[in-house]
Amino acid sequence: MNISIDVKETESKLAVKVSGEIDAYTAPQLREKLFPLSEKEGINMVVDLSEVNYMDSTGLGVFVGVFKNVRAHEGEFKIVGVSERLQRLFEITGLTDIIDINSQIEGGVQ
Repeated sequence: MNISIDVKETESKLAVKVSGEIDAYTAPQLREKLFPLSEKEGINMVVDLSEVNYMDSTGLGVFVGVFKNVRAHEGEFKIVGVSERLQRLFEITGLTDIIDINSQIEGGVQ
C-alpha cells in the first residue's frame, strides 16, 4: 500500500493529512516529509490520520521523533482524526499521555 502526505502551511500553522498505511515500507517517506518541517521555530503542526487504515511501530517512531523535534523548537504538535484502532495503539504505548491525540478532526485540516 502507498502513502499520501498532503501538507498545507499558513503562517505558523502546518496541516498535514496522511492517507494509506504507515509501516516499515512507508514510514521513511513520512519521516522525510515531516522532519524538515518539524524543525521550524514555533510551528503548530496538526496531523490528520483520519484516512490512515493501518500503522505499526515504525509509524509510532516517526511521530515520536517529529513530536520531540517540534517541542525542541518551541512548537506545538497534535494528532487528530484517529480511528478507534489507532487510538488503542497510541494508548497501549502510553503516547496519549505525552502527545495531544484527539479522535476529532480540527477545523482547517482538510
